[in-house]
Amino acid sequence: KEALDEVFPIEDFTGNLELNFHHYSMGDPKYEEQECKERDVSYQAPIKLKVRLTDKESGEIRESEVYMGDLPIMTDKGTFIINGAERVVVSQLVKSPGVYFNDRIDVSGKILYGATVIPNRGAWFELEMDAFGAVYTRIDKTRKIPVTVLLRALGYPTNDDILALYDNDETIIRTLEKDTTTSREEALIEFYRRLRPGELATVDGAEQLLRNLFFEPRRYDLAAVGRYKINKKLGLDTPADVRHLEPRDLLATIGYLLGLVRGEGKTDVIDHLGNRRLRSVGELLQNQFRTGLVRMERVVKERMSIHDFESLTPQVLINVRPITAVIKEFFGSSQLSQFMDQTNPLAELTHKRRLSALGPGGLTRERAGFQVRDVHHSHYGRICPIETPEGPNIGLIGSLSTYARVNEFGFIETPYRKVDKQKHRVTDEIHYLSADEEEEYIVAQANSPIDNEGYFLTERVVARYGSDIVEVNLEQVDYMDVSPKQVFSVATSLIPFLEHDDANRALMGANMQRQAVPVIQPEAPIVGTGLEYKAAKDSGAVVIARNSGVVRKVSATSIEIMTDEGKIDKYPLLKFVRSNHGTCINQKPIVADGQRVEADEIIADGPAIDHGELALGRNVMAAFMPWEGYNFEDAILISEKLVMDDVFTSIHIEEYECEARDTKLGPEEITRDIPNVSEDMLKNLDDRGIIRIGAEVRADDILVGKVTPKGETELTPEERLLRAIFGEKAREVRDSSLRVPHGESGKIVDVKVFSREAGDELPPGVNQLVRVYVAQKRKISEGDKMAGRHGNKGVISRILPQEDMPYLPDGTPIEIVLNPLGVPSRMNIGQVLECHLGMIARALGFWVASPVFDGANEEIIFRKSRE
Repeated sequence: KEALDEVFPIEDFTGNLELNFHHYSMGDPKYEEQECKERDVSYQAPIKLKVRLTDKESGEIRESEVYMGDLPIMTDKGTFIINGAERVVVSQLVKSPGVYFNDRIDVSGKILYGATVIPNRGAWFELEMDAFGAVYTRIDKTRKIPVTVLLRALGYPTNDDILALYDNDETIIRTLEKDTTTSREEALIEFYRRLRPGELATVDGAEQLLRNLFFEPRRYDLAAVGRYKINKKLGLDTPADVRHLEPRDLLATIGYLLGLVRGEGKTDVIDHLGNRRLRSVGELLQNQFRTGLVRMERVVKERMSIHDFESLTPQVLINVRPITAVIKEFFGSSQLSQFMDQTNPLAELTHKRRLSALGPGGLTRERAGFQVRDVHHSHYGRICPIETPEGPNIGLIGSLSTYARVNEFGFIETPYRKVDKQKHRVTDEIHYLSADEEEEYIVAQANSPIDNEGYFLTERVVARYGSDIVEVNLEQVDYMDVSPKQVFSVATSLIPFLEHDDANRALMGANMQRQAVPVIQPEAPIVGTGLEYKAAKDSGAVVIARNSGVVRKVSATSIEIMTDEGKIDKYPLLKFVRSNHGTCINQKPIVADGQRVEADEIIADGPAIDHGELALGRNVMAAFMPWEGYNFEDAILISEKLVMDDVFTSIHIEEYECEARDTKLGPEEITRDIPNVSEDMLKNLDDRGIIRIGAEVRADDILVGKVTPKGETELTPEERLLRAIFGEKAREVRDSSLRVPHGESGKIVDVKVFSREAGDELPPGVNQLVRVYVAQKRKISEGDKMAGRHGNKGVISRILPQEDMPYLPDGTPIEIVLNPLGVPSRMNIGQVLECHLGMIARALGFWVASPVFDGANEEIIFRKSRE
């Protein structure tokens, strides 16, 4: 957050008051992460600034510490908790600041060049040519001015000065013909008139305007990236901390453009990853914070001018409302702050690795053309070519490749193994290259044959150079890919035999794995890709040992480990917690008493994880055959055994809440004493009127008993008589209890009660809040969707008794029948290979890891099947 406060070191107005800050500190969050989720509050910590106010006339100084609002804190899992819900801030792919050269073909068939200098913030500077070959400049999309006018204004007043700059370039001569000005003053006035039409132009005003546009650090910022890109493109050596433009940057840009006309240099492709960078959480938040600070600065300046110094303190001056409002708005409603996809661990992991070209400062779905969405050769090893949504967002939302990382400038880098050019040997030295750096090298493929020493086995190797695939001699190779999976994202790398699937189906397979609902008893796949362990571990759904030691105590709810240093580490486990999407998060220990555990080892499974491996479904016996038309059009036929044995049964948790408010007629009350309700309906409620944990409920059962006061009604004479005799005032309340909605049922797994008396923070007007969690076991049924990992999806059309299912020669009944016609036209042959290998592996009792593009091939399967 420091960079922010640099935006803003001092403020003053007439110059005799100054507000300055030394350092900032962050406090501790008020609640723990889990408690924030329960209480529906944000996980955040206060920021405090040490501020001093100086009166320059008297030299008087006042210091104090000012509270600057709360800032949400990222959890260890990379999420934020906002109002009790876990959210993820997605990284944004944007055009990098810098200078870009483009070309377009004119109506007459001439190639016209242009240039744009894009800053991080500030005015855009554009150059363009007309059909006559003159160069014009546009500033911030305003009217165009001959570029020579700008050159005069920058201090090259005569034609000779200008021609000397670019030794009598043809283009410049043509431009001078269009230029009406002859001196610096005239040029400045002309410049001002074009930018601010209708205002009185003065030389001083114009100088001020020109300086403020480009050369003033507070108004113009290239960011470190922009300076790096400009220096690199134009071959300058300006220091990295000069983050505004300098006159020589503009001169060099014009020079490069003139070079393009002569056929020197090359234009830029905007879709190249060397020209697109990532803005991740920190930077996005920093931009919001800066906006807040700028708004606050205005308030401070106003207050400085209104109050006299005697009554001023830093607290009076600084108003934190704009800052907190901006941050709240960013986390609450920005397009890039998203409700975390928590269906299963893979969905969580993928969501955090997502890259979006949408959002503020990015593209919009409607405007994005085909070019932007397409796969570019620079995506190799950086952005997955397969995992992207189907539909209007295709190509605008991507996923980071397996081994990719982001460098300090926000460019995506991918690792390569260095090749020793003298010995033609692949070393184990790893270099990370950005898309720009990679353009200059020749990179061999990961599956080029090499021996154990790292020497290439063939005379020539297949390699990539820029956008081409070439066959080169050994002495030309600079680098070699690290692994075939470096091209793909995590979800795509979990598809076995990906190399035999059509890309469109692989896309569906990668996306549908994220939608898998965790089953009660998950199984790791018999045919996996070897990435299951890592994916599960990094997803944040499992419990990982912090230190090595020996397990001292294991129960369903916690694990205690005696570390080697003699301390005790406690790991509480989550039991039947509701995820963002209503699926059930339940952690189970996989270690036993007295077992030795190493640091960084998985000690408890989460949802859809089996012994530390990602397990999104079950291994079932499948047959490809038609069955009386029940698997027409991708429908699926399953055996009743899958229903009876709870093979595909999942647990879903629904949350219901009930609040007791203050009404005009008096407070509502949570009670067991409800009018006109039979004792039978109340049998599961405790004495407070709240349902007990473990009760089975069906539609319309009462979860929380609550009564609301009703207005006094006029009494009939008979009632008045009865009232007079028995002296009892009939309670005027109506039943407003929380009931189970229609079509829902289940078991109560948890109840939480918050009340104002206990000191809980509740919304205004609410005295008590009760939350009830109902868990439901859902068996697989007709109409449910099932899918494999190859985009082979279908809907269950019928559930057959086991005795009616087709069976194998040895009498084993098949568990699931798929349509063979779903394979040839879809070209996802991977599913057939997976079936064969799975069958063999089950028979021979081994497990398979077949990494993408590097796994088992037909020969191996054939050989194994003979065994």
